[in-house]
Amino acid sequence: MLEMTREEFEELVGEALDRIPAELTRLMDNVAVFVEDEPDPKDPDLLGLYEGTPLTERGEWYAGVLPDRITIYRGPTLRMCDNRADVVAETEVTVVHEIAHHFGIDDERLHALGYG
Repeated sequence: MLEMTREEFEELVGEALDRIPAELTRLMDNVAVFVEDEPDPKDPDLLGLYEGTPLTERGEWYAGVLPDRITIYRGPTLRMCDNRADVVAETEVTVVHEIAHHFGIDDERLHALGYG
């Protein structure tokens, strides 16, 4: 498995977030991004997870709720990548994929766009 500290991986996630166009980040609302080492053991290969209510499903009832949560998992990413360049690319794809869920884009569409 490729070695990378948690701090290095968190930095890559931050850099991936910085590459999201400002026009999109301005539209993101009530969402927090986290890095964890491992996903639930029931899904050990999961690279990222979006938990929350997509912007497209929020209505007048949406107030006073905890932020949506995007989690990027370090362990599975490092296990599937051969080198640092692969980790950078995969982290960027995963960050975009999970942010797209925040915007209400489903997995089928993301796969069609190359973010699956």
